Amino acid sequence: METQDWLILKTLFQTKNITKAAQTLFLSQPAITHRLRHMEEEFGVTIVQRASKGIHFTPQGEHLAKAADTMLIQFRQLKDELLNMEHEVTGTLRLGSAHVFTKHRLPGLLKTFKNEYPNVEFKVTTSRSKDIFGLLYKQDIQVGFIRGASSWNDEKHLLFEEAICIASKEPFAIQDLPHLPRIDYQTDPAIQALIDNWWRETFPLPPLISMDVDRVDICKEMIVNGLGYAFLPDILVDDDDNLHRYIITNKSGKPILRQTWMIYQKAALETNVVHAFVNCVKAIDFKTFFIK
Repeated sequence: METQDWLILKTLFQTKNITKAAQTLFLSQPAITHRLRHMEEEFGVTIVQRASKGIHFTPQGEHLAKAADTMLIQFRQLKDELLNMEHEVTGTLRLGSAHVFTKHRLPGLLKTFKNEYPNVEFKVTTSRSKDIFGLLYKQDIQVGFIRGASSWNDEKHLLFEEAICIASKEPFAIQDLPHLPRIDYQTDPAIQALIDNWWRETFPLPPLISMDVDRVDICKEMIVNGLGYAFLPDILVDDDDNLHRYIITNKSGKPILRQTWMIYQKAALETNVVHAFVNCVKAIDFKTFFIK
């Protein structure tokens, strides 16, 4: 079995469709079919059967597919161990990052690290913060960057905190917000709870939600085009956007803050490239490194 064979099994088991698996892996359908036949000959079992809508895994095939994650993890660990024997910072660093952090902060971090360690390559998975935890547990990534409150029980490092603001293309008065169109987007429950609590403490009326989108960057584009206001993390509001903004505060008058964390497993630090990257990120002062 080759490493790609385990990846094919894993992807097929997830998609239950050869066409979708081929698209995901950037392979042709005949190539996947050929590898499946080779695996079936090698193990002497039938792995998949054709169905009216995709494919169906046999019990033997399902057993092999469930072993794929373990085999791929062992391969990555072995590869990392071999690279570590050289006592050099090299290899591929696997990162998971929340969408906003990927767009606004990660490129600068990777450039800084690459300048110091030019032999390192990156594999970046962009996902919602809540999904980063699962990627770390499965060791699909080595380091994650999440936004919001962190429930991670292993190693974590607070990178920065940012204010939550109300942003609008047009000037607005706070007391008028219940009567103005609001744009909502999917965010983590902890931040949504902070915004909801602020609203209930400030207004007796519910918000007038005119749009509900799935991404914060889409929400911002709606604001820039004058379609309503929204609660945004301050990291997203640049002076060039020409937006009016208001920092929301708690009862004590302190800004309501959203945190961004770097999380990882302590055992991952045994890998040279992860150890070097974590130390590099920890050494950065995010208040001065990034200028809006």
